Amino acid sequence: MKALVYHGPGQKAWEDVPDPVLQEPTDAIVKMEVTTICGTDLHILKGDVPAVTPGRILGHEGVGVVTEVGPGCERVRVGDRVIVSCVSKCGTCEFCRAGLTSHCQTVGGIGWIFGNLIDGTQAEYVRVPFADNGLIALPEKVTPEQGTMLSDILPTGYEIGVLYGAVGEGDVVAVVGVGPVGLASVMTASAAGASKVIAVDGNKFRLEQSRDFGATHTIDVNAGGDVVAQLKELSRGGLGVDVAIEAVGVPATFGVALDSVRPGGHVANVGVHGESVTFPIERDWINNLTITTGLVNATTAPELLESIERGDITPEKFITHRFTFDQFDEAYDTFGRAADEHALKVIIAAGDA
Repeated sequence: MKALVYHGPGQKAWEDVPDPVLQEPTDAIVKMEVTTICGTDLHILKGDVPAVTPGRILGHEGVGVVTEVGPGCERVRVGDRVIVSCVSKCGTCEFCRAGLTSHCQTVGGIGWIFGNLIDGTQAEYVRVPFADNGLIALPEKVTPEQGTMLSDILPTGYEIGVLYGAVGEGDVVAVVGVGPVGLASVMTASAAGASKVIAVDGNKFRLEQSRDFGATHTIDVNAGGDVVAQLKELSRGGLGVDVAIEAVGVPATFGVALDSVRPGGHVANVGVHGESVTFPIERDWINNLTITTGLVNATTAPELLESIERGDITPEKFITHRFTFDQFDEAYDTFGRAADEHALKVIIAAGDA
């Protein structure tokens, strides 16, 4: 088969590799129909994820058809069209039973292993461990492109942003950073009943798109003015937003989220941080704040599937560019220059998908 193989920082190739084979009774083999690229893949190519070694097949998202199952699989069947979850989980360890599947101990303490510790989904075929738990049946009414958004991006924005932020009916929510994950929080916060969803970013295209995803207000950080003050002006009584979702991962945006939330509010950190941030506990110990962090557990995909079938959320809006498997270089180039290309999520499809 062919797959996109990492060969060290800045090096990748769509090349011939051996077909995956069943290694454990609970494995399945999936023929990939559709996949996509995550910001994490770009970090890997920069050399930022040392656990990823040369020779690794990249990718952790997508939809495909099951072609082979191990004797230990009870739910997954050959011929099933499935979503490949970005998080692998045994379902029986202490963390899995507690719902923290992203820290499954059986797979090594981190559920994100595709394209990281084992070969991933940017390939014609992929081996899926613990397939009964890692594969989600795709309903007939949900397209493969919609389903691909449920591998990672939508569960991340929903679980770590909206659920961890405890977004409720009538809440005023600020989403600081409306790249793809931030837009996933915008979309699901709106569906959760927020009265206002305020998108904060410096990219005019993303701010324009956020309106279509459910944002009621936008703030352009490059337009001048005090962003925190503008957020408070839009809050109840000027006291601050109920929930601030940080979806960038830099000190400045974390500071905006923390400074804009009201007493008793929530700061839900979704962004991946590469350096320390400042938490002024001498100021905020008295404010009854809840600050949450997290790696997606991807346990909400069935719930999100129902929302798609009802029409409450429309994940196809994320897709701005489409490519085929023989165009991986072009797809990475486009996604890597997302601001210039006005790219949100790219879809890469097999020729027969």
